[in-house]
Amino acid sequence: MSDSKSPVVFGVPTLMAMVVGSMVGAGIFSLPARFAGQTGVAGALISWAIAGAGMLMLAFVFQSLAVRKPDLDAGVFAYAKAGFGEYLGFYSAFGYWASSCVGNVTYWILIMSTVGALWPALGEGDTLVAFVLSSACVWIFYLLVRRGVKEATAINRIVTIAKLVPIIVFVLLVLFLLDAKVFADNFQGTGDVGGLAEQVRGTMLATVFVFLGVEGASVYSRHARRREDVGRATVLGFLSVLAIFASVTIVSYGVLPMEEIADLRQPSMAGVLEAAVGPWGKAFVSIGLIISVLGAYLAWTLMASEVLFMAAKERDMPKVFARLSEADVPRTAVFATSLAVQVLLLITVFSEDAFTFALDLTSALSLIPFLLAAGYAVRIAMTRDSYEQQGDGRNKDLVVASLATIYTIVLLFAAGPKFLLISFLLYAPSTALFVIARREQNRRAFVGVEWVILAVSVIGAVAGLIALVTGAITI
Repeated sequence: MSDSKSPVVFGVPTLMAMVVGSMVGAGIFSLPARFAGQTGVAGALISWAIAGAGMLMLAFVFQSLAVRKPDLDAGVFAYAKAGFGEYLGFYSAFGYWASSCVGNVTYWILIMSTVGALWPALGEGDTLVAFVLSSACVWIFYLLVRRGVKEATAINRIVTIAKLVPIIVFVLLVLFLLDAKVFADNFQGTGDVGGLAEQVRGTMLATVFVFLGVEGASVYSRHARRREDVGRATVLGFLSVLAIFASVTIVSYGVLPMEEIADLRQPSMAGVLEAAVGPWGKAFVSIGLIISVLGAYLAWTLMASEVLFMAAKERDMPKVFARLSEADVPRTAVFATSLAVQVLLLITVFSEDAFTFALDLTSALSLIPFLLAAGYAVRIAMTRDSYEQQGDGRNKDLVVASLATIYTIVLLFAAGPKFLLISFLLYAPSTALFVIARREQNRRAFVGVEWVILAVSVIGAVAGLIALVTGAITI
């Protein structure tokens, strides 16, 4: 069907639900152990302050770009393309899509690990039985999403509300039962977590993962009733979720010594509540996790498919991904997203720590699209592009965009070379899709500086492959 069909229109509540639904997923249920393994209360507070400020700058960037550049309604990758050319725009689209797919894998791992506490055959979500069950669920959701974007987002609104209830109950219960002495003992950090700076660095990728989805309203900007709604939904959704994430992390330090929290089976939030109130607490959180993760998986499947669809519509991906069904669903893009999740699930069977690896890779892949979007915001502020008068918020936007750019660069260094090299292993082969799209337009595959970008990608991929083969890096 032609893509000229009028899209479904969303208001602020639905767009905000997409942001919250995308951000509140598997990550929040893993936060206690992830943080306790790296830092104490002091480091956690600093980490959330840095991550909150940095991601808020990114949220403001997406808010500003939505208003300043209303014609760029294809989502995150459109900003990279407008600012830095088609090839980097393609990489931004592919990287964002790939990070969404890897993130979706973490959801199934965590669900299977949760049920695995009762059914040992599922292990920690990385056994063959877990793979088979996860695969079946992937294709069930594929059929659900194919029914229509409107139906899927309606389900997401309901699930978003339902999954917040157990999380809020967790925070209130643990806060009420908090042991002040245990909390004080955990304040500075114990064991071999290192100095405060090292503690904060160790948590940075975890904070990136849980904040993924802050751009959710931007991805769906073509469905927004008004462009201003995109920015409003982004900031409101972000601030709500930041408060929830920080609360879950900090109150957990008042239940158990941090070494014991770090050793908890994922989802560690269930173990914390079990220690606080008994076995029913673990069951309560586990049920909430399943609801939350299924909702997040639905939201991310929609967003990942939307990215492929809009990239194809803008002729940055092969045109096959631009096909819409009668229900306004990018059917080929949805299928490709589900297939990618299926392949990645198979890889996790051979991973040493499937959940942590997938979580960190998701964060690393998302950083390039974020960096390019922030860099574009800096560029239009410096060139006064879309600023009709000099004092019309330009200086404020320049400061915000610069801080967002610096933050994402710092995160790339914090991620380390391992995930950068693995990212190249995904980016370099994806160039085949870019070449196909160019040939469909009867254009040369690469021109000018694009050859340099290709060379860097190939060299990075070769280095990553050598590192994997020699055991210098592992998955």
